[in-house]
Amino acid sequence: MNFHIPYQTPDGIDNLWITSDGECLTEVRFIRNNPCAEVMTADLPVFHETRRWLDCYFSGHEPGFLPHYRIANGLTDFRREVLELLLEIPFGQTTTYGALAEKLARRHGMAKMSAQAVGGAVGWNPLCIIIPCHRVIGADGSMTGYGGGLPNKAALLNHEMRWTRRPH
Repeated sequence: MNFHIPYQTPDGIDNLWITSDGECLTEVRFIRNNPCAEVMTADLPVFHETRRWLDCYFSGHEPGFLPHYRIANGLTDFRREVLELLLEIPFGQTTTYGALAEKLARRHGMAKMSAQAVGGAVGWNPLCIIIPCHRVIGADGSMTGYGGGLPNKAALLNHEMRWTRRPH
C-alpha cells in the first residue's frame, strides 16, 4: 500500500506529493503535473524525515543526509548508475547530459555513451529534488526537459543559485 502526503513548497514552485510504501520514501513528484488519484495519508517517520530534508533544502542549505528511500519499480543498473551520478552534483551547481554520459563511458571503459540515454534515465527519476535531476542542463546551457515542468526546473535552479551566491 502506498501512502501520500502533500508538501507545501515556497512560492513559484509547484507543491509536492511525497509517497511512501509505509517504510521508505518511494516517490517525490510535483502535484500539478501528477495528481494522486487516491490519497492515503499516514504519520510515518519517513514523512517526517523527508519533510525535514525538504525544509532544509528550501531554507537554502544542502541537507547533508538523504531520507531513507527505496526505488523498486523500473530501476535498472543503468538508471541506478545515473541516479548515483545525480547525487554527486553539488547544491547550486549544474552539469550536462553529455558530461554524465562521458563519466559513465569512462567507468565502463567505453569510448562513448549516448547523452540521450542518460537523459532518459534522468527523466525517469522518481524522487525529484531529493535526487537532483533538475541540476542537469543542455550542452549549450539551456533548460532542457524536466518531468516536473521547465518553470519548476528554473525555479529550483534559481533557488539554489540565490543561496550559493550569498556571502557567508
